[in-house]
Amino acid sequence: MVYKMSKVTKENINDKDIQVILGTLLRAGVIISMSIVLIGGVIFLIHNKGVVTDYKVFKPELSSFSSIASIFKGLTTFHGDAIVQFGILMLIFTPIARIIFAIFSFFLEKDYLYVLIGFIILAIITISLNGGLAH
Repeated sequence: MVYKMSKVTKENINDKDIQVILGTLLRAGVIISMSIVLIGGVIFLIHNKGVVTDYKVFKPELSSFSSIASIFKGLTTFHGDAIVQFGILMLIFTPIARIIFAIFSFFLEKDYLYVLIGFIILAIITISLNGGLAH
């Protein structure tokens, strides 16, 4: 009996696999955030049944969930509007997760120029989300 040693080859993740993973990441992020917003909207409507809102006057200082910390605090008490805002945050962070995954995949492919470009894009988005230079 003759035994042949088979060569075990390491399969690299190719571009098509990365595109499928990125597409799935974006789809899942949108579906999850949409579901969170829907659940939060239902909870908000249940808790505020019959309340009439005056849309003629906008008072942003009345918003009790204007920071990420207050949104998470509102999540622990199941405030509907905090859950809706958390779903919107998830929707905002879905493309950011895509950029982070793309940086990781470029790093695995040893394509360091695109890693640098990805970090520059991530820095621009981070700066703009933290208030940017417009204020």
